[in-house]
Amino acid sequence: MVDGIETIGGALEDIRAFCAVAEFGTVSAAARQLGETKGGISRRLSRLEHRLGVTLLARAPRAVSPTEEGTAFYSKAREALAWLDDAAEGAQESQDVPRGHLHVTAPVDIGMELMPSIVAKFRTLYPQITVELLITDNPLDLAANRIDLALRAQDGNLPDMVYRASSVAQLRVGLYASPLYLEANGLSPETPAALADHHLVISHEFTGAAQLLLTDRRGRTQEVVIRPSIRTSDYASVLRLAMAGAGIGPIPDLVADTHITSGALVPVLADWRLSEGKLYAISLSGQNAPARVRVFREFIRKELNAV
Repeated sequence: MVDGIETIGGALEDIRAFCAVAEFGTVSAAARQLGETKGGISRRLSRLEHRLGVTLLARAPRAVSPTEEGTAFYSKAREALAWLDDAAEGAQESQDVPRGHLHVTAPVDIGMELMPSIVAKFRTLYPQITVELLITDNPLDLAANRIDLALRAQDGNLPDMVYRASSVAQLRVGLYASPLYLEANGLSPETPAALADHHLVISHEFTGAAQLLLTDRRGRTQEVVIRPSIRTSDYASVLRLAMAGAGIGPIPDLVADTHITSGALVPVLADWRLSEGKLYAISLSGQNAPARVRVFREFIRKELNAV
């Protein structure tokens, strides 16, 4: 019985042909309505009856009419086809009309510092789109977690993946501190080597003896071995600790910029950086993604490049 249902599920056009014949009363009229030949419709009807093992239509020289079994089948099949047509129309509409639910994930620092204002502005423009924001540094699988779009930072090329990635912003990790810290601990260091005389707050991304490799604007590099005063789990907490005056810390520029404007942070060794890369928007379908995903991706690109 299950096999029969699965077979019928793969022959929706046969069922549609039967419903048309039942509605119009003749094979000829159904053929004209569906844009097929009379022979094609007749073959569909025979195939459907064979699969079901029941006669659906009583055939006469000039007309056909549903049998008792055909009438019962028609009443349910017509409703099922209406639901399927509505579902197909909704799926196609999602490619053109930005609406529905958007499931987004972002790293903790970007998710906490940048995404609230971005999502608020986006919802003002697209109130018909609801947003679920999952903030985590874990690289979640999009399909398994039903995520529409993931923001991920990467210095260098992204690893091979089955998903589509689009660059939305340049990303540079520099050193920052609060003005209060610099006032309390002497002048801002003028060379990378001078970092050894300061308190450093770093994330667990920098392991071991915390060897920091800095690169200047000319591409020259300098390695500095430092003893961190505080280690923490992520850039978001490095940011908070730096603003609290705990020391100098590496922070992505997109995250630090707002706090520089407010005066809560100042750049340290502004001509040097720890790493440079890109922030990517990763989705299941790339350019073929639903409209809600495409407009959000472009909105993020516009907002982050205006920071």
